[in-house]
Amino acid sequence: MNLTPADSSLSVAPNSRANVERAPVRHNDPLSKSETGAVPPHGVASVSHLINKVEEYLTPSELKKVKEAYRFSDEMHLGQIRKSGEPYISHPIAVAEICAEWKLDAQAIMAALLHDVMEDQGVHKDELIERFGAPVAALVDGLSKLDKIEFQSQIEAQAENFRKMLLAMARDVRVILVKLADRLHNMRTLGVMVPEKKRRIARETMEVYVPIAHRLGLNNIYRELQDLAFSHLYPVRYRTLSKAVKAARGNRREVVTKILDSVKNTLAATGIQAQVYGREKTLYGIYRKMRNKHLSFSQVLDVYGFRIVVDSFANCYVSLGTLHALYKPMPGKFKDYIAIPKLNGYQSLHTTLIGPYGTPVEFQIRTTEMHRVAEAGVAAHWLYKDDEASLTDLQQRTHAWLQSLLDIQKQTGDSAEFLEHVKVDLFPDSVYVFTPKSKIIALPRGATVLDFAYTIHTDIGDQAIAARVNHEHAALRAELRNGDIVEIVTAPTSRPSPNWLTFVRTGKARSAIRHHLRTVNLVESTELGKRLLAQALSAIDIDPLLPDALVDKLLNESSAKSLDELYADIGVGKRMATLVARHMRGLLENDAGSPLPPLASESKIGKLDPVTIYGNEGTAVQLAQCCLPIPGDGITGQLKRDQGITVHSTDCDVAKRHQSKEPDRWIELVWGSELSRRFDCRIKVLVDNEKGVLARVAAEIGESDANITYVGMDDDRDHLMKQLRFTIQVEDRIHVARLMRNVRRIPGVARIVRERT
Repeated sequence: MNLTPADSSLSVAPNSRANVERAPVRHNDPLSKSETGAVPPHGVASVSHLINKVEEYLTPSELKKVKEAYRFSDEMHLGQIRKSGEPYISHPIAVAEICAEWKLDAQAIMAALLHDVMEDQGVHKDELIERFGAPVAALVDGLSKLDKIEFQSQIEAQAENFRKMLLAMARDVRVILVKLADRLHNMRTLGVMVPEKKRRIARETMEVYVPIAHRLGLNNIYRELQDLAFSHLYPVRYRTLSKAVKAARGNRREVVTKILDSVKNTLAATGIQAQVYGREKTLYGIYRKMRNKHLSFSQVLDVYGFRIVVDSFANCYVSLGTLHALYKPMPGKFKDYIAIPKLNGYQSLHTTLIGPYGTPVEFQIRTTEMHRVAEAGVAAHWLYKDDEASLTDLQQRTHAWLQSLLDIQKQTGDSAEFLEHVKVDLFPDSVYVFTPKSKIIALPRGATVLDFAYTIHTDIGDQAIAARVNHEHAALRAELRNGDIVEIVTAPTSRPSPNWLTFVRTGKARSAIRHHLRTVNLVESTELGKRLLAQALSAIDIDPLLPDALVDKLLNESSAKSLDELYADIGVGKRMATLVARHMRGLLENDAGSPLPPLASESKIGKLDPVTIYGNEGTAVQLAQCCLPIPGDGITGQLKRDQGITVHSTDCDVAKRHQSKEPDRWIELVWGSELSRRFDCRIKVLVDNEKGVLARVAAEIGESDANITYVGMDDDRDHLMKQLRFTIQVEDRIHVARLMRNVRRIPGVARIVRERT
């Protein structure tokens, strides 16, 4: 996936103003109104339409600053041409025009005009501060990529660019509004690019910018970006579907007209003032429905929908009742987004009715204000005030999400990880749950009780031990449903477990857990990483005692701040010891000026000597719950990112499946000779269904010097016997074998086995 917030449909000049080859470009009178209103000819960039738009709401002094920004941008981009052959300045003007449609302030319009001067022409931020003020310079800086920083990979550079843009957005939402306007114009003019680049930019738009537009409630941009990206990702499907929709328009015109007339007349008879109009679903929306539900186009009956805009909140529900009296509603197809708005602030009543000829028809009912917010989203109320109490509900929701980006950044180790966390929160589907005090909390679909805890506060998540959902006990991993009432039980001594990362859904929860594991287990992870790297170096005939010069070079190229940080990254699985060792061998060869002596066996590269496990390594080493290995079992280790080593028994089916997918992340392990702790082990005992058998088995386990931590009972398949399940704590495999022999001798015990999932 490519995630560069790049101005990718442009022909970019060198990053130095001195190196710009300036060719003469024809301009009309740039700062005067167009008398004819005609579109300027090819090769001419006009700013008159922009000036017409902004002078409707800006003051004369603000208008003057906008014109100054235009002149400066025009001068900087002079001679720069887009792929289409138009002067480059036409792009900043078009972006500013889109921002003017949202009535953004003068600073945002100026930033739109100047958004490429730092990136393309090497203008320094200090110069922008001096000319246009610090707020405008900060906006432009947030929109500029980090071209001059060297990264280890293209993916890392893309992730860092995206992180920078989102953090700038968290500080000032105008950054993303200008960026979305920039992306929208680039998508509108993407046709001149080569097919491969079209697909890359379209995929980036669909995966990043479309979800952000949806998250901020910018539905007009959301729909247009979606359709534009669809047309470039799947051009043949787009054209085919477009023809089918045009044909369907004619066939369904009679039905649409009949429904419109009927609804208008019925609402008027009820005394409701309403605007009623039909709307066509986007091509991508139709395509997605066909793909997800495996339908042909002829089976997608609700290509058309209807929207009713009324003057008051109460009339929304009156209109709903009127419609349900006119046409029969489809069961289960009613949603009230007015009482519980969507995560992005969207409010409407949705209902699907059986219209004329048995055709399902979808209606959306909303007020004029709801309609304005539904179409423009946060752009309808973009200006944040200092007093949080004065913010609208939509602003508060957006403000909370933007603040969560800053929280995730504080707890995240690198840009790729930050991007991973944030993308999780961009899913449009949500569930709505309640706190015990009836406050509504919106979470991504699939979120768990633990996600809810971290949404309330990081400390509550860290200390969570149990929960009550709808006044009944529930596990932390329980998935939440709409309308659940959730209460978290905490304990001051509780701490996050690496296993939590396997089921949390939100970016905030994931980043908080990883942050805790990194900081609290730093010493353990550092020591483990040191051992892993030493063994990896020994495996390829390099002395683990490295010279200082080599260490400095390695740290410089790996972006680690210290050797301990490098060890810790290896210990938590963020870096692979074998790859670091191989890189160090390359550095040694560069210093020597010739290849090192060949290894005795080339297969030694990438293969470590077995790592010794003692069981007291802390959370840097976890025993897998699927097989619960104990001393005496053959063991192997999986290096999981930010979780250290997970120890599996060598005959574990789960381990075998994962090892076939990611063989490079597995290392050989052996048990240490001196182990000072006991290990969990599961056993299953099949017994006759008779009185006292459980007591006899439990007593024998105790006499065999094992501690019982869990016991359960259920019927066998034929319901003739009982299955007793125990989790016990033992010393090693020999201890378990002795215990099982003793239990097998008990009267009424038919069978005993060690249980693995």
